Amino acid sequence: MTLPHTALKPAHLTVLAPREPGSHRTVRRDGEERGPQPPHLRRDLRPADTVEAEQPRHRSAPIPTGRERELEAITKLCSARSSPSTSVLVQGDAGSGKSGLLRAAVEEIREEGDTVVSASGDALESGFAFGVVRQMFEHLVRAEGGSPHALLSGQAAAAAPLLLGTAGGESAEDLPVEELLRGLYWLAVNLTTTGRLIIVVDDLQWADRDSLRWLHFLLRRAGNLPLVVLASLGPEPAGDGAETTGTVMRLLRHQLVLRPLDDEAVAALAENALGAAADASFSAACRAATGGNPFLLRALLRTLRAAGAVPDARTAGELTRHPLPGVGRAVQGLITSFGPDALAAARALVVLGGSADVLLLSGVAELGEGATRDAVHGLVRAGLMTDTGESVGFAIPLVATAFADEVAPSLRHELHARAARLLLAQDAPLEEVAAHLLHAPLGVPGAAEVLHSAATQAAQGFRATEAVALIRRALREGVDDDRRATLLTGLGRAELATSVPDAVRHLERGLELSRDATERTVAARALSQALFTLDRYPEGLAVLRSTSETLRPVDAVNALRLEVDFLYGSASMPASAPAVLPRLQELRLSDAEGSGAERPLAALLALRTLMAGEDPDEVVALARRALSGGLHPGGDDSLVYLGAIHALGAAGQSELALSYADSAVDEARAQGSALTYAFALSARAAVRLRLGHVQECRADAEATLEVLGEIGVGRDCARSVAATAALMDALAKQGDVEGAAVLLEKGWLGGDLSGHWVNDYVLLARGRLRMAQGRTREALADFLLCGHRTSARKLPGAGVLAWRPEAALAHAALGERDAALALAREELARARRWGVPEFEGVALRTLGLVTGGAEGLALLREAVEILEGTPGKYYHAQAAADLGALARTAGDLPEARIHLQQAAGIAHQIGATVVAEAALAELRALGDRPRTRAFSGVEALTPAERRVADLAAQGMTNRAVAEHLFVGLRTVEVHLTNAYRKLDIDGRPGLARALARTD
Repeated sequence: MTLPHTALKPAHLTVLAPREPGSHRTVRRDGEERGPQPPHLRRDLRPADTVEAEQPRHRSAPIPTGRERELEAITKLCSARSSPSTSVLVQGDAGSGKSGLLRAAVEEIREEGDTVVSASGDALESGFAFGVVRQMFEHLVRAEGGSPHALLSGQAAAAAPLLLGTAGGESAEDLPVEELLRGLYWLAVNLTTTGRLIIVVDDLQWADRDSLRWLHFLLRRAGNLPLVVLASLGPEPAGDGAETTGTVMRLLRHQLVLRPLDDEAVAALAENALGAAADASFSAACRAATGGNPFLLRALLRTLRAAGAVPDARTAGELTRHPLPGVGRAVQGLITSFGPDALAAARALVVLGGSADVLLLSGVAELGEGATRDAVHGLVRAGLMTDTGESVGFAIPLVATAFADEVAPSLRHELHARAARLLLAQDAPLEEVAAHLLHAPLGVPGAAEVLHSAATQAAQGFRATEAVALIRRALREGVDDDRRATLLTGLGRAELATSVPDAVRHLERGLELSRDATERTVAARALSQALFTLDRYPEGLAVLRSTSETLRPVDAVNALRLEVDFLYGSASMPASAPAVLPRLQELRLSDAEGSGAERPLAALLALRTLMAGEDPDEVVALARRALSGGLHPGGDDSLVYLGAIHALGAAGQSELALSYADSAVDEARAQGSALTYAFALSARAAVRLRLGHVQECRADAEATLEVLGEIGVGRDCARSVAATAALMDALAKQGDVEGAAVLLEKGWLGGDLSGHWVNDYVLLARGRLRMAQGRTREALADFLLCGHRTSARKLPGAGVLAWRPEAALAHAALGERDAALALAREELARARRWGVPEFEGVALRTLGLVTGGAEGLALLREAVEILEGTPGKYYHAQAAADLGALARTAGDLPEARIHLQQAAGIAHQIGATVVAEAALAELRALGDRPRTRAFSGVEALTPAERRVADLAAQGMTNRAVAEHLFVGLRTVEVHLTNAYRKLDIDGRPGLARALARTD
């Protein structure tokens, strides 16, 4: 890799002139190492002012990190004891540290009496006759307080016209070259009278032709002169000067080639710049991003230091996102030096993504193929590009990023337009063409059509963010209302995965403009879903009703499909439910047989059958039919399928419901739809809670809230409320009463609740929390209100919401035994009519606790026996713990011990801490010493922290984890920070090992 040449401004290079014994004169040229700078920054050829130095020589040029071996080699070659005359050429890309190495070498090899003269080539000054020579000698012969005649005595006087000027004012080009060469040679000889002459020429490739001829002249006649020549050579474009440079190179006795810095040097520089030891992955990433180029590396480290970055794995994944001030201009300077064709090719390569075949590159650059190949050849020699024969690319990522910032926006847009036209003519994939149209100016023929088609492909490939960007760009083109309607509908559907409020705005406009029945159906369903998600139920129902009525005369199937969603949504609200129940009773599955409305209608009918409370097998059959294509068949995100999931649970098929929910979560993650993913997680959380998988329910509920928050869905919306209630319930079951109470307040769920049926479950969960808080009377009120609401919805069955068992236990706790017995007996009767063993077992447990005594003990034994064969692990653990406690009170200690141990084991397995601790307390009362699980280390992680830590331990970057889980980058960072603290590790390197530990 190379960077543009800059005029060398050596820091503290010293010129030691001839001296009288015991004294010496020092001429200093001060400068600061800034890395390569563009040639236009050089003002002129005049050196800095000279100053006297009376102190002994000291090191002023630091040893370049990573160049210690090269410096040692030069020092050995050029020491006075090794050889009176030698020469060394240092070759390397610009920015590789050549200048710094030359400065450090001079500091090492110079001795008292040596004279050091230096100069640097410059691309903009390579046409100045003897420009490099003048840099070296003019200031010496013109130095104040010194006698130029001592240096220009004898045959050296022939150089005087060049260095002091002529009376006639002739230019250097007019002077006889042969005489000047001899005069300058004898000037060099004069400078060796009291010690060695050390000549330093940086960037030899840019030296003017006459200076190169003199250097060639000098080297051929050096002989035994006490002369050291140190030169550096960077990449150069092919041209007339290359041959002259080559003749000089052949006369330089020793040659060193600077290679990229190794990992050790990169780590040392990083630690020095950032003040902390660098993670191995960080060092490796820095080396890859910069190609081990010292200048690029230092520029990167300076930027990171200014940003307060830490040299860890997280920063390693984001290196190329940091802009590097000055680097782009430096790269452009070097490219420009290779000619306008090289600059045009490089700019074209930028818009082509940093890699392209030569034919496409030549078309975008508007160069002939031959000119493009020549330009690429020069840039390959400079280390800026690579050429595999099939494609051309930038050699180093950071160079491409930095140079891209130097391409003017207007030019970049025009180059993208050229690329789009060429790719379209070549029948390139639409996504490649569209990628350029995104950045092209308006008016490229066919742009809207291509962008729309590419957006459709992106949406089908579940790349919602990409689809949104493409459609937004297409809408900026001049399109008619029909196409605008299609584009707006597609945009709104894609935005359901990125921003639900934005989706509503665009879907409303798309539905308004659309005249196609199928398109109107799609738009209405998507819009209603978005409105329901934002708790704007009346608006969503209105959209479904009006669109269905409009379509019924022309498209009965799509009208029925919309009506299904309307009926399901209406049933969820007490104000609208009574009006739709008659129509709900009329519908038959045959009304939609073989059509796209069949499966959603089956889901709706499963709910209707559940309301009847007569046949759980029919509920299961209808739910299976509804879910035969999954929870989101063919991209259908209707909420009615969630009803089928809940119906399965109410019919005693929670494990089957979990299998559907698991598949839905996996599919939604693969699709990249955040909203669909959140719905699937929410459904699974509810199923897991019904199964008693408390810890897993908590993880899903937390993830649901994180994802919904990322796409603009507030905590007060129905989907968020459902997840909050599930999380609150899980926390209460784990004994985190305080955390559950905080959730209740954050979700504004502590007061009166709306009539939406999700709040029926909120009342149940809130009642359980208040029981745990000792607020029994308030808990009873919540349970009874929950029952009143579900009964009003015609959903009083035992499998829907278990409010009667909770209310019965609350009555019993308040000493209201008759009321408690009445509710417990009613629940048992309903459960037996429904015929699902799980709910019968729950009812038996409740009646046993309320009844007490020997009869209660018998009822609890029956409950445990029934629940042991069901998937409801939490209910089983509860009943076993209650049976063990009552058996201990009755004096049957062996039976008590068996059931208490069983309850503790199941409860620990599912994360039901409250039940586990209650069982352990009873075992202690028996005189046992059960082992108490220590919740530290891995077990101290929350489900969200564990989920993020597991993915990070697999090697995923923070950004990849965020995208995988549909959460923000900051969320991932917070979870990982907490995990590191709880696991007592410093970062990622120890994460996998820490997660594998067992207490």
